[in-house]
Amino acid sequence: MERNELYPIFLKVSNLSVLIVGGGNVGLEKLSFLLKSSPNAQVQMVAPEFLKETLDLASNHNVEITKDVYSEKYLTGKHMVVASTDKVEVNEQVYRDCRERSILVNVADNPPFCDFYMGGIVTKGNVKVAISTNGKSPTTAKRLRQFFEEVLPESIDDLVKNLNEYRKTLKGDFEEKVETLNEFTKGLVNKKESQD
Repeated sequence: MERNELYPIFLKVSNLSVLIVGGGNVGLEKLSFLLKSSPNAQVQMVAPEFLKETLDLASNHNVEITKDVYSEKYLTGKHMVVASTDKVEVNEQVYRDCRERSILVNVADNPPFCDFYMGGIVTKGNVKVAISTNGKSPTTAKRLRQFFEEVLPESIDDLVKNLNEYRKTLKGDFEEKVETLNEFTKGLVNKKESQD
């Protein structure tokens, strides 16, 4: 059976510099997805033309709009790049330029030209669940996202906050704190198992 060998990480994109190349529907989708999860993301978008919806969304966030064709000069200082133009040759040039500079890159709808995927995301306050299908089926990721949105209670954020406060009161070293919290939260798993 094929395995998903992706390594999941949660990026603080408000501390990073992101470039989106393309101003059409796919560019808007990628920007919307990024800002929904991380409204303070630092983003520059480059394209000869932009949809009105993109300009409206950008004006309410930290998004710099640059009306120009893609050039490698726009990669300066960037940490990650999303190529979303309708021109295959431009997207693949972005990929090659990023690889030369060790910049993480995602070419929309082209898994072999991706260092990372933008998966399904569920957010409940401080709790965030990311879902990946290894680039095979965005539709499945979407359905799983809908499932987890329904299953995870809104109160999960209160639990996280309360446990964080409780953790601050604990004495001892890191291992002792982990052991205490593991024992304290064991009931969460046991409760779920007894309901099954």
